[in-house]
Amino acid sequence: MLKKISKIKKWQLALYAVLLVVVVGLMFSLKNCGKEQAVVTGNNRVDQASGGDTIDVAIEYSPLSYYTYGDTTGGFYYELINLMAETSGLKVKFHPIVSLNTALEGLDKGVYDLVAAQFPVTRENKETYLFTEAIYLDKQVLVQRNTGGIAIRSQLDLAGDTVTIVKGSPMRDRIMSLSREIGDTIYVVSDPDYGPEQLFMMVASGDIKYAVINETIARKMAASHPNVDISQAISFSQFQSFIMKKDNTDLKKQLDESIKSVKKLPQYNELIKKYFYQ
Repeated sequence: MLKKISKIKKWQLALYAVLLVVVVGLMFSLKNCGKEQAVVTGNNRVDQASGGDTIDVAIEYSPLSYYTYGDTTGGFYYELINLMAETSGLKVKFHPIVSLNTALEGLDKGVYDLVAAQFPVTRENKETYLFTEAIYLDKQVLVQRNTGGIAIRSQLDLAGDTVTIVKGSPMRDRIMSLSREIGDTIYVVSDPDYGPEQLFMMVASGDIKYAVINETIARKMAASHPNVDISQAISFSQFQSFIMKKDNTDLKKQLDESIKSVKKLPQYNELIKKYFYQ
């Protein structure tokens, strides 16, 4: 009986995830304009790099990064990279990826040149990957249910409890540091199948107790889920950038120049307003 209920919940969660992307896509579909500058693959992963001067981008499939609705394609990272391609002459090919872990594996194998996902720039991450010029600031927050009150009112309240994160996320390092700071254990479950939006939904439905995701995503989703609280910060504000292999310094130089140029354009400010403040 329990197994049957669990299967039903997984079907519900999958349906919620699909509906979430559709709804957000509808929200932005009337606002999208301009030409698409890059090719998008039909699969979630590829077997080999494109080669030549094409930049293979593994892009996180989410309402913030990349989404499709009917004939409309959008997302902050998607539109930003297209703007970079248009203004700097870059040739880009997108590979939508649900799993951050899959994207990082493809990057390590040389299948992708770039990963566009919610992945903060920290000292630990810099030891493994190369990051572009900063794109925007974000921080990590705790997602918990608010049904007549919240259980976690400070980071100290997490002592001895368990939080769920996306597998491959650097949030594990931050939680381990927090565990040392409070002098007690915080247990971490890394989910290999779901992204931050799905983890939010799992908290909202009561399938998991707590999740840690980026505030940008949490704030957008919390607007339609009054039973969820995201007030407890887990980290300070951190730079968000594109991710590359450690030795890909030529690509970093090329992209840094493009990002700096784009950030001076009014279109960049319009994208920030559209995806972060509306």
